[in-house]
Amino acid sequence: MQNTHIVIMAGGIGSRFWPMSTPECPKQFIDVMGCGKSLIQLTAERFNDICPPENVWVVTAQKYVAIVKEQLPAIPACNILAEPCMRNTAPCIAYVSWKIKKHFPNANIVVTPSDQLVLDVPEFQRVVKKALGFTADSNAIVTLGMKPNRPETGYGYIAAGEALLRDKEICHVEAFKEKPDRATAEEYLTAGNFFWNAGIFIWNVKTISTAFRVYVPALAQVFDRMEADLFTEREEEAIARYFPTCENISIDYAVMEKAKEIYVLPAEFGWSDLGTWGALHGLLPQDEAKNAIVAPEVKLYESSNCMVHTSQARKVVIQGLDGYIVAEKDGVLLICQLSEEQRIKYFFGK
Repeated sequence: MQNTHIVIMAGGIGSRFWPMSTPECPKQFIDVMGCGKSLIQLTAERFNDICPPENVWVVTAQKYVAIVKEQLPAIPACNILAEPCMRNTAPCIAYVSWKIKKHFPNANIVVTPSDQLVLDVPEFQRVVKKALGFTADSNAIVTLGMKPNRPETGYGYIAAGEALLRDKEICHVEAFKEKPDRATAEEYLTAGNFFWNAGIFIWNVKTISTAFRVYVPALAQVFDRMEADLFTEREEEAIARYFPTCENISIDYAVMEKAKEIYVLPAEFGWSDLGTWGALHGLLPQDEAKNAIVAPEVKLYESSNCMVHTSQARKVVIQGLDGYIVAEKDGVLLICQLSEEQRIKYFFGK
């Protein structure tokens, strides 16, 4: 697949995973699972059989460029794009799309976050290749929909319509739904045609650049203005000047919810966005008391349903806790009820 390109979005700060994830080193660059590889390394690795490393692009913040180069040495340095400021996913995707189309006008692109977990990599690769085959010779936009196994209120949903005649696995998108309340999430689960929005998109570069021109013309004009400077010594200056003028808007609001020819490919490949400590707790192996541990020396007594994640140098003894997060990094210790973890992003700034 010489025309296949992968875009990894790696600019987030992972505030709900504090203190493990910090603005200086967010969760995509950390070995969250205790497997010896960071999340961004696992992300790049699962595309090894889909495209060569010279066709992989990473969009990140300027301050993370060095760590991306360190963790992903096979990716050319010129494929690591630095955003001068945070402007959400639409400007991020527009920037890399204008770069790709300048040298690869027939590129077929997969856009993925850098901090998700996929347990069944062969099935993931099969699904992605199917979507790439569909978008290669059409104006279609495909998003992957994760089949829900619980009434999750932390994800947006995709309502799937009729399946295509040419491929029964791919369905028309009826609607995108915001994160629901518990009752609505239970209705979605029962209905059977609602899928979690994983934020993984597949399209060809002509389709997405046209979509930007149609649905967010002001954003397209920003990158048209700097197109002549891309791949030159003037690019850094142009990006610093024009990128901050982009509207702060997600790709969902900018394009996905407006596009006409949009499809969902429902899938099951052991996906998690690892957005919270609770999500990690559910994915890691657990002991008989349902404690999940990523740490070399931890002893638990009369404790259950805990998530423990500490640095290599710490010895930890825990007694009498039920349903707690115990996380330590660089001398910072967090002890918080799992049921209150949504408050963590507010704790670390205080």
